[in-house]
Amino acid sequence: MQEKPLILISNDDGVDAKGINELIQALRSIGEIFVMAPDSPRSGASSAITSQIAISFSIVHQEEGLHIYKCSGTPTDCIKLALETIVPRTPDLVIGGINHGDNSAVNVHYSGTMGVVLEGCMKGIPSIGYSLCDHNPNADFSPTIPYVVHITKQTLKHGLPNGTCLNVNFPELPPYKGIKVCRQTIGRWEREWCHCLHPRSGEKLYWITGEFTNHEPQSIDTDKWALDNGFVAITPTQIDLTAYELMEQINNNWDLSF
Repeated sequence: MQEKPLILISNDDGVDAKGINELIQALRSIGEIFVMAPDSPRSGASSAITSQIAISFSIVHQEEGLHIYKCSGTPTDCIKLALETIVPRTPDLVIGGINHGDNSAVNVHYSGTMGVVLEGCMKGIPSIGYSLCDHNPNADFSPTIPYVVHITKQTLKHGLPNGTCLNVNFPELPPYKGIKVCRQTIGRWEREWCHCLHPRSGEKLYWITGEFTNHEPQSIDTDKWALDNGFVAITPTQIDLTAYELMEQINNNWDLSF
């Protein structure tokens, strides 16, 4: 009898978030599910790891084919720890999500959900991040589920090249027009801080906020365009950040004698 795929799941919204629990239920028919997720929200954690204090984990729920743990660390900690402690073999997939909020464009660099995915990728495991462009804690994830199941099955069937992973984002409002494979939009966050005065000390306090500026709103091959026009955006993402063209330019044009 063929072994069912083993899928390791985490997120950055915490183990109790609606998105991860919808994801768990959606994928139970596909494989054996192991979950290690933060015990509370860790949004914006990126690939942060805990190095100054000890962390712990404990079981939340267990039944045949489903094992759920919570961890006091970051999303990346969860994957590192799960791979060394709870999974009986190397997972067939690592999946992050379903995130409450947009992880397209440069958000991929800040996302704890994508921190999960990048860690799985660095461990040589095919990895996928799923995000819905809706921050509502009670967001409706049901339109995403058929796509999540299909993309997950396709990834299990075809695999991913070593050092690559998938960043999948869903528009806030269905019905979706289909799937587009996209590149990452060029843009940046601006006006990122608002401030107020502490009511007692008068100290100026800052809260992170911001507005995303899309520098190429008409580029139809980008993830932002796809999402703005009702498409599910799949952005193939890679670990290697080397700027190969710049390597060549430096080698050819710079004076490197010293």
